Amino acid sequence: MRARKAHGEPVPDPGAFPQRPYDLVKELTIALVATTLLTVGLAAVFSSPDEKPITLARWARAAPNDFTATAVAELGGTSGTAQYGPPYTTTPGAGQKIGPVNLQRAAGVTTPIDTARDFVLRPLTAAPEPAAVSFGLAAWRTAPARRQQQWAAAYTNALGKAPGGDPALVAPGDYGPVPVLTSRLLELAKTGALDGQLLAVGHFYETDYTKPLLFLGDGSYLEDQARARHLAGDQWGMMNETGNYPGQPWLWLYTFWYQIEPFSSSGNADALVWSLMALLTLAFVLVPFIPGVRSIPRWTGIYRLVWRDYYRSRRTTRQH
Repeated sequence: MRARKAHGEPVPDPGAFPQRPYDLVKELTIALVATTLLTVGLAAVFSSPDEKPITLARWARAAPNDFTATAVAELGGTSGTAQYGPPYTTTPGAGQKIGPVNLQRAAGVTTPIDTARDFVLRPLTAAPEPAAVSFGLAAWRTAPARRQQQWAAAYTNALGKAPGGDPALVAPGDYGPVPVLTSRLLELAKTGALDGQLLAVGHFYETDYTKPLLFLGDGSYLEDQARARHLAGDQWGMMNETGNYPGQPWLWLYTFWYQIEPFSSSGNADALVWSLMALLTLAFVLVPFIPGVRSIPRWTGIYRLVWRDYYRSRRTTRQH
């Protein structure tokens, strides 16, 4: 006896319809293989170039003079990181502001960095050192802070006068243990040992690259590599990938402000752009509540273009 629906109509017999075999596993396998081949093929043709990572070892081998000059600045406390302010240091007056509010100082020093200790002295102390280096470390630690700064400043000036900034061509002078310490640090960096020593310790996975990146950023090598790949801030780098490959076009509005005044020359550019984008985002969210602005779509009639099929069907219905 055939089953009946609630209203008494007979339920169609499934056997009365044409049937054909269907292999679900086969279809799934074909779809998976086709998608994989398509993904790999498109990635091979259109993906971004696989750039080699820029490490301290690569920097030390490619630009040893720049590495040495940066190490001296770290020792003397004159590098960008040493004077950056929060969240790394307590440098007075440092930090970006919005009006009278210093945003960095409000957040506080959450990742304290002592550039001389963390980037130079501690790595040298942790590595087996020749007697001259051990003596140099002891001499640096026992010297007053003012004397340390004098040594670093004198060696920095001497490097600036040497041809190509080559430490081997520096004129004799009173540089204290600075040449010995920076020369040994360069050797450690070339072997790759410094990269591992600057990683954050105390975790199972060593994935905190804050210190190596800060050290790299204090030199000119990293910036030179970024500019060569059109990644600098004044090259719209925030929305670019390496080379001529397109990056994140949705970031154009954010990076646009860095290209114009007063943002392009302001020391508070990051804070100003952030606050401006926050205001623009808030205004966008509040569009439905702003009189006049919320009526623009109705006045322009763009919605009729978007939903043209719907309005065309309404006209057809009315005509009939």
